[in-house]
Amino acid sequence: MVEVKKKENESFDSLLRRFNRKIQQSGVLVRARKTRFFEPPKSRNLQKVAARRRAQIRSQKEELKRLGKPMPPKRYGRR
Repeated sequence: MVEVKKKENESFDSLLRRFNRKIQQSGVLVRARKTRFFEPPKSRNLQKVAARRRAQIRSQKEELKRLGKPMPPKRYGRR
């Protein structure tokens, strides 16, 4: 934990600057960013299922393109 105490006659800006410098030097932000976006690796079974799903979607799109039909709109997220 980074702790900074205000010195006598110190402005808030200089205190904030000192605090930011301490945070940078301690590496707290780097560790927080690493853990924020961490995703545990998927199991092999889930990887295979996802690969099959992608292959199926790809083949459906190629079939629609070959027939000259419009592609369905993209759906984002789970619904």
